Amino acid sequence: MKQAENLAVTVIAKQFNGAGNVLLTLASASGHPLPVFTPGAHIDVTIPDCGKRQYSLCSAAGEAHYQVCVRLDQASGGGSRWLHHQVQTGTRLTISAPRNHFPLPEAPRTLLFAAGIGLTPLLVMAEHLAAQNAEFTLHLFLKRHDELPFSARLDQLGSRVVLHYSSEGDSLRQRVPEDLKVAHNSVLVSCGPAGFMEHLHQLAQQHGWRDDQLHSEKFKPDVTTQSIAGDVFTVEIASSGARHTINADESIAEVLERAGIDIELSCEQGMCGACITGVLSGEPDHRDEVLSKKERAANDCIVLCCSRARTPLLVLDL
Repeated sequence: MKQAENLAVTVIAKQFNGAGNVLLTLASASGHPLPVFTPGAHIDVTIPDCGKRQYSLCSAAGEAHYQVCVRLDQASGGGSRWLHHQVQTGTRLTISAPRNHFPLPEAPRTLLFAAGIGLTPLLVMAEHLAAQNAEFTLHLFLKRHDELPFSARLDQLGSRVVLHYSSEGDSLRQRVPEDLKVAHNSVLVSCGPAGFMEHLHQLAQQHGWRDDQLHSEKFKPDVTTQSIAGDVFTVEIASSGARHTINADESIAEVLERAGIDIELSCEQGMCGACITGVLSGEPDHRDEVLSKKERAANDCIVLCCSRARTPLLVLDL
């Protein structure tokens, strides 16, 4: 497996940030500056006995450190529990360099819709838009007031932030925000659970939003996209001409790794984009949660850990 650039960091602060959330502040362990990132970027955090987990960077612009905000998920594989219960100030962590497959699109007007901890990438986007004096509104949907994260930073954004609490009868299913009813010259950027965003996109489409105006990031892959099973097909490595058969119960990534081909892997769920690879010929069967609809339609790249082929042969730009 090809390894992404790893960075050693030290936890220099740990604090609660709304009910169920912990905010970790990470500084370079070597003293060298951490790589600059853009709004929407994430890092991989290596968790003992759990592998790698992806977390959006939520540091304010200009800060020398990174911040990630992690919600405790008792149903998860243990990553959030370890970060909540085992990590303390002074803990050393291994992280990846930032990657961004959820960039902030350019538009005259931006609507940001976040549910719960889905705020993390959108808060950085909102602060960037505010610094540019751009037109935007950030809608944050929570159950209760005690769940509110980043209250001081949200206060700095003033009236451009709208808070919605379902405990008070103000949820996306109970009331449609008026600005969602206007799609002209706008983009809609959302982050949260799949059910929240599916409902949001349905509402948006009912009010005239086009698919190319909708940009989103999910917490977890859809159950329907998690399976790698499918028909047998062949991949060809363009640089060598070598061909490899991908059986029905294995992924392209698994086969290429066994063959000793150097590819980068991280989440292995189609969520992080580490293994995106160019396609020179053939049609991919996209099963990831990373590529946009436009990128999928172009059929010139594939996520190796989960996607398959609609044609008997795929030629990969490797």
